[in-house]
Amino acid sequence: MFNPEDLAKTLENLQENFKNAQEENKNLTFSAKSGGGLVSVSANGEGEIIDISIDDSLLEDKESLQILLMSAINDVCKSVEGNKKKMAMGMLGNLGNFPFKG
Repeated sequence: MFNPEDLAKTLENLQENFKNAQEENKNLTFSAKSGGGLVSVSANGEGEIIDISIDDSLLEDKESLQILLMSAINDVCKSVEGNKKKMAMGMLGNLGNFPFKG
């Protein structure tokens, strides 16, 4: 039988787990390199760029710098998005605990 109190408790637990996962996510760092390490970009778990490193040899070659920077940024963004999807799938896996019994 469906019990609204069980549902409320399950939803409350899911909400708390989601908050905890978001906090943990903020503390994660993702990095990507391009050009054999000439450019590296780091982002936190929310996708905010927190560090960029550019080898001095690229400072006079604007076109190469732009290409390598875009590549590293795109790679780090993919890593962040992959982690967000993984986190969401983990949360959805907990939906199997919903108290919907007939």
